[in-house]
Amino acid sequence: MQQLLIIGYVWIEKTTGAGNRMLQLLNVFKNQNYTITFATSAQKTENSLSLIELGVQEQSIELNSSSFDDFVKELQPDVVLFDRFMMEEQFGWRVAEHCPKALRVLDTEDLHFLRKTRHQQLKKGKQFSTEALLKSDEAKREIAAILRCDMSLIISAYEIQLLKEVFKIDEALLYHLPFLLDAIDAETTQNWKSFEEREHFVFVGNFFHAPNVDAVLQLKTIWKQIRKQLPKAELHIYGAYATQQIKQLHKPKEGFIVKGFAENALEVVKDARVVLAPIRFGAGIKGKLTEAMECGTPSVTTSIGAEGMHADLPWNGFIEDDFEKFANKAIELYTYDILWKKSQQKGIEIINSIYDKEVLEISFMKRVKKIQENLDVHRTQNFLGSLLQHQTLQATKFMSKWIEEKNRRL
Repeated sequence: MQQLLIIGYVWIEKTTGAGNRMLQLLNVFKNQNYTITFATSAQKTENSLSLIELGVQEQSIELNSSSFDDFVKELQPDVVLFDRFMMEEQFGWRVAEHCPKALRVLDTEDLHFLRKTRHQQLKKGKQFSTEALLKSDEAKREIAAILRCDMSLIISAYEIQLLKEVFKIDEALLYHLPFLLDAIDAETTQNWKSFEEREHFVFVGNFFHAPNVDAVLQLKTIWKQIRKQLPKAELHIYGAYATQQIKQLHKPKEGFIVKGFAENALEVVKDARVVLAPIRFGAGIKGKLTEAMECGTPSVTTSIGAEGMHADLPWNGFIEDDFEKFANKAIELYTYDILWKKSQQKGIEIINSIYDKEVLEISFMKRVKKIQENLDVHRTQNFLGSLLQHQTLQATKFMSKWIEEKNRRL
């Protein structure tokens, strides 16, 4: 039985897209009979899941502490999965030093440097460009982590293309692994509410995530145009960690209703007629939009919202970057049942063609096994990775040891 160690950025929460992604990965390795340990230096929150109930061992670890070395030497995992590049920076050199035969996998979640650069360009009022990406310090850090690992999981088809074409990353180091979802069958669709049984618009998003905060602020303006045409419709805003800025938008008389945390986001989306997601910056795959498809709920989003999510398949609703047109498309989708039903079918096709977990799991584990069986050759061919392992992490290593010694003297 192989051993998987996941080094988490935070404890897993079901309220976040990142949390759901990590749960999907846990299930993949559980299905392959791995023994799994989830370790993190983060503090638990009220939304943190009990992983022990899922058959996963929990381990608290410390930053800049040799106690991790003792822990990982004793565990001797076969595979170590870093949850985001920051965890590889902190613990990658320790894993390489004490478990040299372990396969090192980076789950990027999304490309952080892409999301951050887009946000910065938007705040400056500038167009997003490849040049801005290439100048990003965050990009240098994240690309370095990708190169140091044996395999990096990239969630979006767009991001795979970006890494290969702009940053010239060897595709042998990259693996496209989107969300792993259940296929939608006839029994599932029969249980969906009909067009006539549904009402209102909905947005669901965790407000720790800056693109979600921005999207709701955009919705406040978009909603005025929609409400003029649909005076009985309401927009329900759901999400954990709502800020005061978001709570102040609550205006029931205008049909703009901030509901807060949703115990079951899927049930909320199943009751709605249309999902709205005017996302102006971000990266990766948007969980709110795959959830909409899983619930048979058409959506209106932006080109960044739908980016890398649907291959060449038509969207389950509309993609629109002009917010006046966005509002008009939302009204159309909400009003015309034939258009709505056709959009629903497109969502089914996207989920079943791109996100079928049974298909994805088989090919992913084949890739893991292949690299494990040829690990020495794989690493030898990754010269830039070995160079970075030799140079960059020496600086990280000695900085960490300096901090540890400093903390010991305090």
